[in-house]
Amino acid sequence: MLALQDNVKNAVHQSGGCVFMKLDLSCSFVVVVHNYILKQIDMQKKFLVLGLGCMLAMGGVTPAVAANTNTAFAVTGVKEAKDLIGRWDITVNEDGKEAPSWLEVKLSGYRTLVGYFVGSSGSARPVSKVEFDNGKFKFSIPPQWENGKNDVVVEGELTSTGIQGTLVTSEGKTYTWKGVKAPYLKRVVAPKWGKAINLFNGKDLTGWKIAPKNQWEVKDGILTSAKSGVNLVSEEKFTDFKLHVEFRYKKGSNSGVYLRGRYEVQIEDSPKDAHPSNVLYSGIYGFLTPSEINSLGPDQWQSYDITLVGRMVTVVVNGKTVISNQEIPGITGGALDANEGEPGPIYIQGDHGPIEFRKIVLTPAVNK
Repeated sequence: MLALQDNVKNAVHQSGGCVFMKLDLSCSFVVVVHNYILKQIDMQKKFLVLGLGCMLAMGGVTPAVAANTNTAFAVTGVKEAKDLIGRWDITVNEDGKEAPSWLEVKLSGYRTLVGYFVGSSGSARPVSKVEFDNGKFKFSIPPQWENGKNDVVVEGELTSTGIQGTLVTSEGKTYTWKGVKAPYLKRVVAPKWGKAINLFNGKDLTGWKIAPKNQWEVKDGILTSAKSGVNLVSEEKFTDFKLHVEFRYKKGSNSGVYLRGRYEVQIEDSPKDAHPSNVLYSGIYGFLTPSEINSLGPDQWQSYDITLVGRMVTVVVNGKTVISNQEIPGITGGALDANEGEPGPIYIQGDHGPIEFRKIVLTPAVNK
C-alpha cells in the first residue's frame, strides 16, 4: 500500500493538473481507478485520469488554475484584432471639411496593441496602448499643437470596408471619420525617367494654384514668400519622380516641400551641429531622420535632390545623401489628403515663415 501511495503522489506531482488538499490513499476506489488506467490509456493520460478519480472519491479538491489564463484570453483578443493591425489612411469630417489623418496599429510583445497617429497637423505621435474588444477599439494621445488641454480620444470599429469612428479633439469637439487600409505602393521594377519639367518658370506663378490672400510673388526671377500666408500647390500631379529644388530661408524660418502633397521634407533653420531629428532640417517630418544636418545656414542658397518611388525616398542635401532609400510609413501632418494610392501635386509650405525658391525641377517616372 505504501508503494501505491508513492505512485499516486508521483502521478499527482507529474500531472500538474490538480493539487489535492485531502487525500485518503486507503480508499479502494483509488486502486480501482489506478488499475483501470494502467490497462486502458497511455502513460501521459494516466496521471490526469488518476487525479480525476481521486477528486471524485475524496471530494476535497482544490484545482490549480493555470498561471497563463489571462495571457490566453489576451492572445485570443489579439487574434481577433488581426484585421486592425496595419496602416490606415483616414479622412476626418470636420464639420463638412475633409481633413486627412493616419493610423498604424502594431502588436507589441504577446498581447499589447500600440501604434502611431498623425492628425491633420503636427508630427506622428506614439500611441502607448490601443484597447480592443469585440471589433471595437479606443486610444487617447496627449495634445501636441492643439489649443486644448485634454487628450485627443479616438474610438472606432472594424467594418466590412475598413474602420470608422469618432475623434474628440483636445478642445472637446467631436468629429466622425472613416479609414481604409493604406496601400503598400511597392514597385517591382526600377523606374524609367522622362523629361525634366520646370515647375517654376522664373517669371510668374504659371502652373501653380493661386489661393485667396496669396502672398507668393516672383522678384528678380526668385519665387518669394516674404511672410507667413498660404501654401503653393502645383496644378499638375505626379506619382514617382525626382525633384530638384534650390531654396533660401531667413534666420529662424520654417517651410517644407510636400511630395505628392502628402509627405513633407522639412526646411528649417536648424543648427548644423544639432542632433539630427525627423522634425528638423531635411527630415521627413515626424518619420525619417537624416544622418546629419547638412545645412549651410540662413541666407544661403541650398539644394535638395529628392527621389520618390512608391514609399521609398532618398534625400540628397547640398550634394550629400542624408536619407537613402527609406520607407515613408504614411502621410505627414499638413497633408492635402490621405489618398496615398493616387498621384499628387508638389506643394510648398508658405504658412510658417519667409522662404525663397529659384529652381523647382521635376523629372517624372514614365511607364515606357
